[in-house]
Amino acid sequence: MDRVPTEFRYWDNMKDAGTQKRRKRLARLVGFDPVLPDELVRTFAHCYYDADPVAEAFVEEVYLAQGQGAGRKLVDRALESGVASILDAPASLRALFAEVETPPSWLDWDKVEHGARVWRRYGTHMFSFAGAVTLDGYQESSVAKPLAFTGAYTGESAHRRFLETAAFWIDISEPGALRPGGLGRKTALRVRLMHVFVRKRLLRHPGWDLDAWGVPISQGDALITLMAGSVGALALKKLGYRTSREEIEALMHFWRYVGHLMGVQPRWYPTTYEEGVRLLFTALNKGAKTAGEDGVDLARSYVESYAPREGDPPLVALRKRLEYHLELGYTKYFLSPQSFRKFGLPDPGIWKFHPIAQFPIVFALETVRKHVDVVDTWADTFARWRTRQWLDTHLGKRRAEYKAVESFTR
Repeated sequence: MDRVPTEFRYWDNMKDAGTQKRRKRLARLVGFDPVLPDELVRTFAHCYYDADPVAEAFVEEVYLAQGQGAGRKLVDRALESGVASILDAPASLRALFAEVETPPSWLDWDKVEHGARVWRRYGTHMFSFAGAVTLDGYQESSVAKPLAFTGAYTGESAHRRFLETAAFWIDISEPGALRPGGLGRKTALRVRLMHVFVRKRLLRHPGWDLDAWGVPISQGDALITLMAGSVGALALKKLGYRTSREEIEALMHFWRYVGHLMGVQPRWYPTTYEEGVRLLFTALNKGAKTAGEDGVDLARSYVESYAPREGDPPLVALRKRLEYHLELGYTKYFLSPQSFRKFGLPDPGIWKFHPIAQFPIVFALETVRKHVDVVDTWADTFARWRTRQWLDTHLGKRRAEYKAVESFTR
């Protein structure tokens, strides 16, 4: 379907003087013009009407007909014992697993594992960075409205949902996690089906504007997420990480395969650093910024989710208070000044300097790691241990469920 959402405003926005200034600044920084060829911009725009027909057929046949619980139970059986062990497996389930189990022609396992290792190296810094920069997307209705309609990322549930996202990041990036039988592959499929279930429900929601936003959780917005997790990681150089071009391209390949498992199979995917930067520049300059109060509520809920709750034990409350100030500092550091002001987020005060204070320590460790193999191995081991410890501290005995919201708040 070669439609362009009415809120895809790239061509109008590129006429703006401020956009052209950003274009020139980025060109000086990266050494090339960050503008995509127009035909690729249009291909990207068309992706907003592309979804996931293979997984949707299964969700339609089982999840929506028999209930989410029945669908999840069937998928769990197939993941643990293989779809062949289910004698009466629906044809749609067999087709879904055939797609997941068939390696795409472009797959390079060495690059996947390399990219996963780069991702792991960022440790909990990636959680804070990704959480902060995601807020910029909350200005767009195609991103904010699904979250606002489900109510999943506002109020009390905001932190829980973010922790599930962090658990997903850990699962998919462990060594070998995306290979057949790996935990990351299983988690990716569960999240994929959760997205499809929500998409099908949102398409029936009276408030969804198909002409303006495209389909919910579209290939277009999913592609931006993959680029933010790979090319966007360049922003972590502000913390001292020394990510090379080769590592960025490995991250792009890693996220391409994660996306493939999750049904993100766009008409075009960047394969070089230059293409990735250009697509991310396009994504940052195509929006209409119409999410309004929904976006503001989502951004504030994210930051406030770190704060202590009434009834927290003293030590837990102390830890949360510290984490709240730290995350507010990261948000100020990584979020654009315009977005920070628009969301009305509180001034972090002295905490806005803590990311800068970490730079020399991270940079020094990165420099040693790049030149001493034993330090590189230790850094990977430590990062894996630290992220698991962080998740266990915050989730406690609970586990990530990746369960879709059944009823919408409005």
